[in-house]
Amino acid sequence: MPPIGSADALFFARRVSAGGPLFILTANAQDAERLREEISWFGPALRVHRLPDWETLPYDQLSPHPDLVSERLATLYQFSQGQFDIGIVPVTTAMTRLCPREYLSGRSFFLKTKSRLDLNRLRADLTLAGYSHTTQVMAPGEYAVRGGLVDLFPTGSTVPYRIDLFGDEVEAIRTFDVDTQRSIYPVNEIRMLPAREFPLDKEGQNHFRERFRDRFEGDPSKSRLYKDVSTGLAPNGIEYYLPLFFEITATVFDYLPDHTRVYAGSDVAARAEDFWLDTKSRYDLMRGDKDRPLLPPVDVFLPVDELFGALKRFERLDRTSIFSTTLPLPALEVDRRATDPLTKFRAFAGSFAGRIVVATEGIGRRETVGQFLADHGLASVQVNEFGDVAALRAKLGLTFAPLQAGFILPDEQLVFVTENELYASEVKQTRRRDKGRTSTEGMLRDLAEVNIGDPVVHSQHGIGRYAGLLTMDLGEGKQEFLELHYEGSDKLFVPVSQLAVISRYTGANPDNAPLHRLGSGQWEKARKRAAEQVRDTAAELLNLYARRAARQGFAFPLKLNEFDAFSSTFPFEETPDQATAIKAVMTDMTSGKPMDRLVCGDVGFGKTEVALRAAFIAVAAGKQVAILVPTTLLAEQHFQNFSDRFAEWPVKIAEFSRFRSTKETTVALKGVNDGTID
Repeated sequence: MPPIGSADALFFARRVSAGGPLFILTANAQDAERLREEISWFGPALRVHRLPDWETLPYDQLSPHPDLVSERLATLYQFSQGQFDIGIVPVTTAMTRLCPREYLSGRSFFLKTKSRLDLNRLRADLTLAGYSHTTQVMAPGEYAVRGGLVDLFPTGSTVPYRIDLFGDEVEAIRTFDVDTQRSIYPVNEIRMLPAREFPLDKEGQNHFRERFRDRFEGDPSKSRLYKDVSTGLAPNGIEYYLPLFFEITATVFDYLPDHTRVYAGSDVAARAEDFWLDTKSRYDLMRGDKDRPLLPPVDVFLPVDELFGALKRFERLDRTSIFSTTLPLPALEVDRRATDPLTKFRAFAGSFAGRIVVATEGIGRRETVGQFLADHGLASVQVNEFGDVAALRAKLGLTFAPLQAGFILPDEQLVFVTENELYASEVKQTRRRDKGRTSTEGMLRDLAEVNIGDPVVHSQHGIGRYAGLLTMDLGEGKQEFLELHYEGSDKLFVPVSQLAVISRYTGANPDNAPLHRLGSGQWEKARKRAAEQVRDTAAELLNLYARRAARQGFAFPLKLNEFDAFSSTFPFEETPDQATAIKAVMTDMTSGKPMDRLVCGDVGFGKTEVALRAAFIAVAAGKQVAILVPTTLLAEQHFQNFSDRFAEWPVKIAEFSRFRSTKETTVALKGVNDGTID
């Protein structure tokens, strides 16, 4: 029987201490990421590395994100050097053929302080490793040279570095911020890995062209893919032609030390079979494109029998050698409408003789859950990390941990309970949603946000029109530039690496945007006038907010238990921006200061839920709430929505619209006046 919940991560962390490194094959990428997070919590000293997937479908004409390539190469390097305790790889990722170990080791090197550095040789080495020369370093795989300063963003690194040269000596190496370009802290050395999983230098191009001609029939010069690689470009989806760059390819197992122990779950084989069948189906469907002929699946991926054959040289671990006995948790769900919401949890805690650790998603949630438990007579002790659990003497511990599901360890008289068990019926936010939050500023973050002909604003030169992308060579290699047209046929070319200086035009009519003339001073005058107006407006706002801050508003009391019960009936997952808006409105309403907030959002983006939560807080405080809408139809829709959400609460709602009779309106008005309508 497989372990319950997140117990497998605990057992994997414990098993490492009994021998060499452990390599885990999972059925999917979600399990791999879950294990990486959970094992790192159970064993914070362990070196846990996950090899990410390209995150593209087989034979897609899309290339993986540079950050994924960076993480993949760094992980493969760590595998090859034995610098890991636990390696985690989804089986579909393990089935993809890789660059040989010799490619990775032969194009990696170190840069150290106080060492000699030949700048020309460095340029050559970086070019050989696939790095791109830019005017401003922003992403992994880029470098820039400005006199005695060299900025570079190594593959596999989370931060870029700035090398300060004194003649031909490396005087200092510091990290720097890509946004501000300011140096941060010094380091002694940098590890430089290749920027790509395949070579695009002359040798790599020649090898690709030779093998392309051998493998595919017809005139290769008519293939766009062939021509792009021949000129040193990496077309989208080139990763599925990786075998053409090498004499032989490798597998992830070729990167592992011989004393590595391997564990593959029972569902891995079935997932591998499904992936192989899906890959062959996509190959049969897409193989007819003569401009982009495809390599057969066996050249790009490992067949299932070859995959498991590669495992035979390693020690295989099974369930019995890793896992101990675990038991599932009973139903522990909080019932917020009951007199005692923790009835089930309290009964389980009373019947279990050992210790119980409740794991929340973060420090803030730990405080909230701890207060909730205390309010209902359950005292808990805070536990900061897994190592503190052994010293826990209290019955109930409270920690924050990335555990997905709870479990019982009967032999140790220990239980882990997560919020997924306590709030099983609620839609929970995932921890990784925060990473996707977007900026609300007008700054362009991607060229997909602007179309040809759109007006844009350059921070130094003013308003122009975007005319597309242009590739030029200014003596430092080919670079892409934004072409902007200004008044009088003036043109300005902005490197893509300086996209941050371009923002959207937010005027009333984009078609009639007033273009500026380069060098005329119009933009400087406009900025000066705007600055003066800003100062005047700021003075008015300062006076207004000073008077407002001096006033005392109504502080709505918040009964968190009831509010959470109401919120739990929301049938969807809150978006990050929606959750932020709800939290801001709650803070405003409970602060005791006059409220001054406008919540904006497009149709269908969740504004009504923000209003519902605010209305609940107000009604629970004994206040009446009025919702004003612009149309009769919206009045009817909101009446239905509010009636549905407040159906289980003692709240009376009325609608005023032409859909209601005179009698109904009269009765509702009377209810508003005497307070019976909420």
